[in-house]
Order: sequence, then C-alpha cells, then structure tokens
Amino acid sequence: MAGAIASRMSFSSLKRKQPKTFTVRIATMDAEMEFSCEVKWKGKDLFDLVCRTLGLRETWFFGLQYTIKDTVAWLKMDKKVLDHDVPTEEPKTFHFLAKFYPENAEEELVQEITQHLFFLQVKKQILDEKIYCPPEASVLLASYAVQAKYGDYDPNVHKRGFLAQEELLPKRVINLYQMTPEMWEERITAWYAEHRGRARDEAEMEYLKIAQDLEMYGVNYFAIRNKKGTELLLGVDALGLHIYDPDNRLTPKISFPWNEIRNISYSDKEFTIKPLDKKIDVFKFNSSKLRVNKLILQLCIGNHDLFMRRRKADSLEVQQMKAQAREEKARKQMERQRLAREKQMREEAERTRDELERRLMQLKEEATMANEALMRSEETADLLAEKAQITEEEAKLLAQKAAEAEQEMQRIKATAIRTEEEKRLMEQKVLEAEMLALKMAEESERRAKEADQLKQDLQEARESERRAKQKLLEITSKSSYTQSMNSSTTALPADLPSFNLISESLSFDFKDTDMKRLSMEIEKEKVEYMEKSKHLQEQLNELKTEIEALKLKERETALDILHNENASRGNSKHNTIKKLTLQSTKSRVAFFEEL
Repeated sequence: MAGAIASRMSFSSLKRKQPKTFTVRIATMDAEMEFSCEVKWKGKDLFDLVCRTLGLRETWFFGLQYTIKDTVAWLKMDKKVLDHDVPTEEPKTFHFLAKFYPENAEEELVQEITQHLFFLQVKKQILDEKIYCPPEASVLLASYAVQAKYGDYDPNVHKRGFLAQEELLPKRVINLYQMTPEMWEERITAWYAEHRGRARDEAEMEYLKIAQDLEMYGVNYFAIRNKKGTELLLGVDALGLHIYDPDNRLTPKISFPWNEIRNISYSDKEFTIKPLDKKIDVFKFNSSKLRVNKLILQLCIGNHDLFMRRRKADSLEVQQMKAQAREEKARKQMERQRLAREKQMREEAERTRDELERRLMQLKEEATMANEALMRSEETADLLAEKAQITEEEAKLLAQKAAEAEQEMQRIKATAIRTEEEKRLMEQKVLEAEMLALKMAEESERRAKEADQLKQDLQEARESERRAKQKLLEITSKSSYTQSMNSSTTALPADLPSFNLISESLSFDFKDTDMKRLSMEIEKEKVEYMEKSKHLQEQLNELKTEIEALKLKERETALDILHNENASRGNSKHNTIKKLTLQSTKSRVAFFEEL
C-alpha cells in the first residue's frame, strides 16, 4: 500500500516537472527572432505572435514554413505546433515567408512592412534563379535595389567600386556576358542615378511592379502525371492552375483560372479538379507524394480565396488600412517636400557662403597685390628722388665748369700773344674753349631737362602711391563688410529649423478636398508611369542591344533561349494566359488528358 502511494507521488512529481513551454526560432527575410511558446499553442497562436511583433496586419499573404523530409510544408493554423512533423530538438525553426502572391502589388500591398518583406523575398528568388529574369531587366531591378538601400545617388559618396561587395545580379546573367564587375556596376549606376528622389518604399514597390510581370513570379511548381502517364508540371499561382512542359517553366500549355474551378480534392496521390461547368467532366492527375498533394491543396484553397476576395468590395479592415496608408503616404510626401525645401535652402545658403568666402579670398589677394604695388611705388619714388638730387648736383657742377671755362676764355683773350704763330695758336685754343663751353652748356641744358623729367616722374609716382593707398583703404572696408555678411550668412543653416514652425502649423486633418487632391495626384502619377514605362522599355531595348555583342551564346541556358523566342513572338506572361483561356474549358480539359 505504501509502495503504491510512493509510486503515484513519484509519477505526479515527474508530471509536474514536465516542461510546459518550448523555444521557437522564427527567421524572416532580414532578421531572426526567438519565442517561448506554450505546448498547447496552435499554429495560429504562434503566427499571430510573430505578426504582432512585426507590426504586420496583412497576414493573409504569409505563413510559417518548415522542411520535413526534403519537402516544404506550412504550419497549419488549427493544429498544435508540436503535433506537426517538426524536429524534436530546440529551438524549432520556422521561416516566416509569403505563401500567396498578389496579382497587382501596388494595389494590394498596403503596409510598408508587407512591401518590404515581399521585396526581400522576390529579390532573393531572382538572385537564387528560382524566378527567371532576363539580363536587361536584372540590371534595372538591381538599380532599384541599390536606390532602396543607399538612397539618392551622390557621385562624391558613391564612387567607383562601391557596389563591389553587393550581390545584385543572378550568376547566370554574370556568366552569360564577357563583362567585368566594373562594367556591370557602370550600367547599374547609370540607371540608379535616374531614380533620384525615390524613398525606400517607392523603390521597393517599383522593383515589385517590374518583377510581377516575370513569367515565374509567384508560381509554385509540382511534378505531376496525367491519365496517360505523361510527365508534366503543375503551376499554382494567384491567377489559377497552369500546366507546363517539364522543360519549359516560362510558357504554360494550358491554363485554368480560379473562376472556372468549382472543387478541388485528392485521394492518396490522385488529385481531382471539378470545373465550374457541371457538364464538363472532371480531370485528374497524380503527384509523387501524398504530402505534396496536401501542399497543393493548401495553395489552391488560399489562392482561390484571395482571387475571389479581390473581386469583391474591400472589407472594413482593409478599407481602414488603405485609408491610413493614403494618409501616411500624404504625410510622408509633405514631409519629404518640407525636407526638400530645407535641403534646397541649405544648399543655397552653402553656395552663397562659398561664394562669399571665394570673394573674400579674392579681395584678400587684391589687397595683398595692392600692398605689394604700393611698396614698389614707394621704392620707385625714393629711387627717383635720389636720382633727381644727383642730377641737380651734376647740373650745378657743369654750370660751374662752364663759368670757369668762360673766365678762362676771357683771360686768354686779354693775354693774346703778339706774334702770328702765337695768335693762331691762341685762336685755335679759343675755338676749342668755345667748343668746350658750348658742349658744357648743352650738357647742362640736357641735365636740367632730365632733372625736370625726374621731378615729373617723382610727382607721378607720388600720385600713384596716393591712389594705391586709397584703393587699399577701399578694399579694407569691403573686407570688413564681407566678413560681416559671411558671418550672418554662415549662420543661416543653423536657423533653418525655424521652418518647422510652418510644418507645425500645417494640419494633417485630411478632408474631402485633400482626398480629391490626392486622387488627382495618383491619376497624374499613373499617366506619368505609363510614359515612363514606354521610356523604360526603350532603355531596356537599348541596353539589350548594347550588351548583345558581349554575349557568349554557348552559355545560354534553356530558359534564356525560351525567353528570347517568346520575346521575338511578342509573347508576355499575361497575354499568353489570356490567349490560352480564350479556348473553352472543355477543349482545354480534353487537351490536358491527351498530352
């Protein structure tokens, strides 16, 4: 009896010690999180916790993915987490990913976090080559990815080689051309520079708008066999079910939109599709595993629900989200405009300051040159004054010598010799004395003129010195004025936040007029987008032509060849599906069974 009681107590103790929580690691596209979950939690409890943590409200696109026996599976919302075939070790890892894709990303993705997660996932799928992307479109998408990460292009910051460590292009594209990383970067940067002014969310949305037109975007492929045993691929996406040749994942052979399908079910490995028209026989196919059938059914149900939901009026929750998104977009646009104005004013103030600093430096150089000229003028004036004094003294000395010569001539005449010989010699001497006196007089006159000229030069030098001093005085007064202006202008950027008073006085109470104006702006943006799309297509064609000569034909993959054939025929993702659905459902079902 005592032993039985002891064993029950021991069992109760073990039961109490059993852990009531387990650790889960959630990996998103750009982060990892860990949560402590209760053992009784269902998939929805964990999923809701992750969505609340991320601030995500558009939950219908996403799911928690895990891998079991090399097969992808999604956590069921109504089933306990621990009842799934997940590994026993902790932490149990799940990937928070987009499970369903929108038909039109711009119209359906409302929250910025939703857009960002889709952008990261689609970008990774393109780089991992799970979505085929032609080379010229890859370059364009890379330029938007760079805009989203780095913001506006600035040649002073984004110098050659700044993308060297970035993974921006699929390896297939890089290997297909004889182009260096620098050549790819040059072409990406050329387009990146054209995206100036786009915020991160706008660049990411442009990326998604281009990516959603790629043939493999949002398609889940599964290997199947029809009744005849022909190996085919089933594609499940937002538009419906598509049947592909195993060697061609770009162009479906048959398509069934969701609005033509009434019921989908499976039994073991056999899948049954019931068309909406009850007169048409059901068609069946087989998959490789029962687990795959479960996944196909999940994707079909979810995509069908979203397909029908898009064609109905938005729920109150979605309407509120879209209204909030519009208000937030308008607020951000006004904020960007305010920041743009402040940036422009700051740049203008900086340019004015730089111009004043340049002018100040120029004035300083002029002042230095004027000082030097003044010093040279003073030196020249001193030299001229000294030379004039010497010339005056020489002129006086010559005048004195001329007077002495005149006296000598008079003395010689008074003491003339009686004899003819003495008389002739005396006349000769007199003549020589007269000639000497004449030369002395001429030299004295020349020296006097030179002295007068030197006096005039000295006068001009002193006048130049006076003008130089006056100009230096003017430059000094201008410099002081420029410094005062410079100090007041330099202080301008610091005062710019005063513009916040304007923004604070603005009301964000969006009335009907605000909404009408916003609607008009959206319509205008649509028109501009159509024009840009045409220009964009021309740019894509130009790039394709430019790099065509560098292509290594022998490295083209089967998908490259198929895409080129589709492009030459003018086939695109949407017009191909439209052409296929023009046939009757009955004829398409018959064609599928005859493949």
